[in-house]
Amino acid sequence: MRVIVAGAGLGGLVAAIKLHRLGTDVTVLEAVPALLPLGVGINVLPHGASILYELDLEKQLKRTGVQTSAVEYRTQYGQLILRDPRGLNAGSPYPQYSIHRGQLHRILLEAATAELSEGSIVTGHRVVGFSQAGNTVSVQALRADGATASFETDMLIAADGVNSAVCKQMHGDLPLLFSGTMMWRGAIEREPYLDGQTMVVAGHHDAKMVIYPISEEARLRGRSLVNLVAEIHIGRDTAIPRQDWNRPADVSEFIHAFEDYKFEFLDVPAALRQTGSFFVYPMADRDALPFWSQGRITLLGDAAHPMYPIGANGASQAFLDADALEKSLRVHADPVEGLRAYEAQRLPAGAAVVAANRAKGPEAVLQLARERVTGPDDDVRALISQDEIDAITRGYQKVAGFDAAALAARKDRIAR
Repeated sequence: MRVIVAGAGLGGLVAAIKLHRLGTDVTVLEAVPALLPLGVGINVLPHGASILYELDLEKQLKRTGVQTSAVEYRTQYGQLILRDPRGLNAGSPYPQYSIHRGQLHRILLEAATAELSEGSIVTGHRVVGFSQAGNTVSVQALRADGATASFETDMLIAADGVNSAVCKQMHGDLPLLFSGTMMWRGAIEREPYLDGQTMVVAGHHDAKMVIYPISEEARLRGRSLVNLVAEIHIGRDTAIPRQDWNRPADVSEFIHAFEDYKFEFLDVPAALRQTGSFFVYPMADRDALPFWSQGRITLLGDAAHPMYPIGANGASQAFLDADALEKSLRVHADPVEGLRAYEAQRLPAGAAVVAANRAKGPEAVLQLARERVTGPDDDVRALISQDEIDAITRGYQKVAGFDAAALAARKDRIAR
């Protein structure tokens, strides 16, 4: 069985490794001429880590990423609303990792290069279209030099991101839906804050900071490579120039919203000013698609379900897609039936996470605090009940698939 995976991003590489281990002949077509360690911080939630552990990547993750001890949700004044233990600290059999996206990509690329046949990862080839005839899929790609190339395969897995050409051919030109929030991302090495392994989400819907360490190597040196994400709600009706995707930005564009975020454990405006560079990303997603699979072709990751980064769940959902895809094809000898079974499992699950993220996911506790906390001296515990907090956070864990009970059951099934 020949399989082409369009896209050598995080989800595409995990899918390629899993399908190779299933016994298929995998070729990965990647648009960029060279795969470089790009990006800043990313999170791998416990359910995502479980899949990477099954790919024998536990040592690499432990050596590179910080095992997140907890997520602290705080008011704009710094009061603690909730300390939500994560990973092993929450009773999960797997950790949660905060890691530099480029380093995680390097780990997956090295694993895929070691396992796949030589020359199986083909760079400088952007998949631009497909056709099907009988049991054969013809894939058209645009090379970096402007020439075109064609490939024949038995199955096409489109992991080619939010601007997927395969998704566009299936569903037409579906626009991404802007949330009204702009994000500025950067990273700085500095002294650790709190325990050196805690993620902090502070503020509210209109001005929020997400802060977390992403380097185990720095942590072992007594330092912390801190990922900083500043989010400002500017309104859904604001037109977003196309160049605002991954555009380099200056701190002066957004720091005004965070001048008062001076917490006991971290002076946020000072940290922002010390950070060398930032990149802009509009927060956007897309409505759930009516279908992912068409004959011997299917979608995976952001090509299938782009979502807000609320809940730090995007990469892990792509890993769950890859895992479900491999399991469905293992059970069903007919690729068409296998892709249909994969879609039946993952399309509604992905749509549920997209919807939960639109409802602010676990960050809905910040809105409760904004409505009830009026100043730095207010007693948060007297204003927000534990039952209200649990209803938000535990519910999201079940929807996203990383509650401890579900992961323990998964580990038991694998062990058997």
